[in-house]
Amino acid sequence: MIYQDNKVTDLKIAFIGGGSRGWAWTLMNDLARAEDMAGTVYLYDIDRQASQNNAVIGNNFPGENWRYVAAADPAGAMTGADFVIVSILPGTFDEMESDVHAPEAFGIYQSVGDTAGPGGFVRALRTVPMMREIAANVRRYCPGAYVINYTNPMAVCIGALYREFPEIKAYGCCHEVFGTQQLLSHALEEMEGIADVPRQQMNVNVVGVNHFTWFTSAYYQGFDMFEVYRRFVDKYYESGYNRKGTGNWLNDFFATDARVRMDLFRRFGYIAAAGDRHLAEFMDFSDYLYDCRDWAFGLTPVSWRRENLQKRLDKSARLLSGEEVWAMRDTGEEGTLQMRALLGLSTMVTNINVPNKGQITNLPYGTVVETNAAFTRNSLAPVLAGEVPASIYPMIARAAAENDAMLDAAFSLDLSYAREKFAALNLIKTLTRAQKDALFDTMVKNTEKYLGMYRK
Repeated sequence: MIYQDNKVTDLKIAFIGGGSRGWAWTLMNDLARAEDMAGTVYLYDIDRQASQNNAVIGNNFPGENWRYVAAADPAGAMTGADFVIVSILPGTFDEMESDVHAPEAFGIYQSVGDTAGPGGFVRALRTVPMMREIAANVRRYCPGAYVINYTNPMAVCIGALYREFPEIKAYGCCHEVFGTQQLLSHALEEMEGIADVPRQQMNVNVVGVNHFTWFTSAYYQGFDMFEVYRRFVDKYYESGYNRKGTGNWLNDFFATDARVRMDLFRRFGYIAAAGDRHLAEFMDFSDYLYDCRDWAFGLTPVSWRRENLQKRLDKSARLLSGEEVWAMRDTGEEGTLQMRALLGLSTMVTNINVPNKGQITNLPYGTVVETNAAFTRNSLAPVLAGEVPASIYPMIARAAAENDAMLDAAFSLDLSYAREKFAALNLIKTLTRAQKDALFDTMVKNTEKYLGMYRK
């Protein structure tokens, strides 16, 4: 890379999963808006045609700062890279369908199924070997690169990268916290009449594990946002709150009316800082998932994801042919901003996922946690978040332990060992041992083509 006139040029970014029709397009959009960076993005994907298509689409984005190349192999993409971005689908929607829906035969329903519970566990079994290979390639081709992961299960993926290559400079990005900051901004408008406060101006202390994050403090200028939020919850607890209209979750599988977050605030006194669909999977099944419609959120079926993929494939075809031109927008994502800060073009503080080095003082050292971190030139420093408060500690400690159990199971490459860890999952604790074993056997069989390295 070259620094000149407050600009960094000749950057090399490797995008693993470069055929993505989601995160890859988001990156292209955001890089095109970053006028003080320039370079080449190498797109690698096991679906070579998808990465070649994305190279054409990327080179059609406005501006001349970035060039996109479809790499034939990891070496071509990663050798000498300054940044490595990881956004992969571990398996296909067939395997995801089993992750999400196989437990339904045993009365266990999941709203997402990619992080916690039986779905998250089996997804981890097939994802960790992929992450180990990525980490080994980073060590081989670009050991000094920053690795930005978007793949779920986030905490397990980050743990795998560090366990395989302890010197790696990796972290995980998740936008769930952003949505709760935005909810606080809406609460400020509702309760104090102060409108249009950017969510970044909500100063929050983040503790927890990915998709089960909490705010232990929140301020905006002179306002203690806990007191503002308390009044907001009192007003909307029964009806729910959604800027686009309550009940929108009936037609939008990602929408909620924030009732789970509000209930958790009343129960535990701290602000749950992820979406309701994710939060529900870390609680007992009877808390929210069993009556999800009463709590104003839906279960996201894999059939919808298949339909959505077809829409994105159609969009890709239109972008390739020139029938459609990409509409530049503010994506709200921070990956490019983080790269700018690591290059010394700015500074920022935001939430990320990295192994615990004491930033959460009462969770195990080395377990992957989510807190704020300070980004400056060639420095990524987790912010001391302090203790997890007593009222929410047992739940967060349990979630962190389950993440570590998934990681241990995947590194063992032993399905008998994995079976025991699976049986201890909180979300399926109401099942008999025979039911747990039957569910494990079914889910493993459904994803066996990705588990060939495991001993039975």
